[in-house]
Amino acid sequence: MDLGAILSHIEDGDSDEIERRLLQYNQENSRTFTFDQKEEDKRVRLCQGLLTVLGRQVQPRCQKACLETLRILSRDKRVLAPVATREGMLVLGRLAGLESADEIGGGPEDVQVLVEALKCLCNIVFNSQEAQQVGADIQMARGLCRQLQMGRACWHEVELFSLRLIFLLSALRTDVRDSLRRELSAVSVLTRVLEDTLCVRWVGPYEVAAPSPMAPPLSAEATERTMEALKALFNLTLSSIHMLVLCPPARVSPLSLSGCSNAINLLSNITVSCLDVLIDVPVQDGQAQYEGRNMEAVWVLLKFMEKRIDRGANYKEGLTPVLSLLTESSRHHREIRKYIKAQVLPPLKDVKNRPEVGSTVRNKLVRLMTHVDTSVKQSAAEFLFVLCKESVDSLLKYTGYGNAAGLLAARGLLAGGRGEGQYSEDEDSDTDEYKSAKRFINPITGHIEEPMPNPVEDMTEEQKEYEAEKLASMFDQLSRQELIKPMGVRRDGTLAPLEETVSKCTVDSSSSDSD
Repeated sequence: MDLGAILSHIEDGDSDEIERRLLQYNQENSRTFTFDQKEEDKRVRLCQGLLTVLGRQVQPRCQKACLETLRILSRDKRVLAPVATREGMLVLGRLAGLESADEIGGGPEDVQVLVEALKCLCNIVFNSQEAQQVGADIQMARGLCRQLQMGRACWHEVELFSLRLIFLLSALRTDVRDSLRRELSAVSVLTRVLEDTLCVRWVGPYEVAAPSPMAPPLSAEATERTMEALKALFNLTLSSIHMLVLCPPARVSPLSLSGCSNAINLLSNITVSCLDVLIDVPVQDGQAQYEGRNMEAVWVLLKFMEKRIDRGANYKEGLTPVLSLLTESSRHHREIRKYIKAQVLPPLKDVKNRPEVGSTVRNKLVRLMTHVDTSVKQSAAEFLFVLCKESVDSLLKYTGYGNAAGLLAARGLLAGGRGEGQYSEDEDSDTDEYKSAKRFINPITGHIEEPMPNPVEDMTEEQKEYEAEKLASMFDQLSRQELIKPMGVRRDGTLAPLEETVSKCTVDSSSSDSD
């Protein structure tokens, strides 16, 4: 549709004709909108004209048509100048119910206008730094918190896009984030939204009732609102003092993989010492437990971790957060570590296959220890190391030296020993299968290998000498070209050039002789 025709009708002020023209434009461009540079000036003028119409007293149907057009136009960052002003943002804020929510009517058309205004604000704030600044100046976050406190549970999209706008403002503006956290008590507001959405029923200070087995699954709409609330809470709890009350709502209901991922991100912000609320609740029938502690939440995290591994993609963003959360939980909570180890590293019986071969959780994690992504392999190795109480011998038993070498080199533990963590003194008991096979296990590969034929058995002494000289020459050539560099291990377990370690050993030996 010709934008010039729409602009001429906007200037004439015929609201019925404006509505008709805009509805046609919206229908043509809602899915296939393209940014034609030749009409950029017209789109800027159209944005200004739409704000002018929205500032008048027009029918809700016309307001909705104008807002739909503005939402389509707001996908183009180049035409937002008229909207990303104090006047433009105040007009949209008023229509979104952020000035005084009591003035918003309760009819379907009024709610549709409110939702469209919130959608426009989400697009504009996301695409315009000027709009972000204006949103902070006019205290848009205060109106959003008030909107959420009204508890319009039946208005799904109102709550959804209010939460999304809080998430965007708190992610893009640190000053708004601080205001939400300190002045507006937004953590409490968002926690209340979570409780209402998940139908949380408190039965103790930090305990909520488990959902009934007969209860229907969480609806798609409730899941959407939950995810937006969790994302906003993640922003607000980042680098701040965290509330224990956040934990139970984050674990009360089953969510999609994306929902669980947001809940895990939020739990990662909680002070580690506070995570005992996850297990310090009475055990109910059918729930996972260990030594009398409720391990249902930990079991869910382990299953989520395994599903992320099985997906085989996006490990850095999808897997490392849950691995980090499980690692720190295990490091600081003995019961959590012992339960997880029983699930991930049960007493070793299979010593015939390599640790990375198989379909168990241990096999999957050991495979990740040699992943091409450094952050992924470090997260997997650190997780297993903590489960082994940071004991090198225990880690090698479950993974083999070849898989663990990267972690041990980084931690200066190639010579053996323990990490710096503080763990209980209880010892792991080996299975009979492992005890009987231990002396036959190759420590590099971590399994029993079939005897290999001796490659020099049928060689003459002259052939052996020739092959040895050839091998030495190849090493010398690679060393001269600096393609390889012989390394040794210092006394502290760290790697160093071979000549340095040899000279150090010689000096130590001389000193010992002189003494």
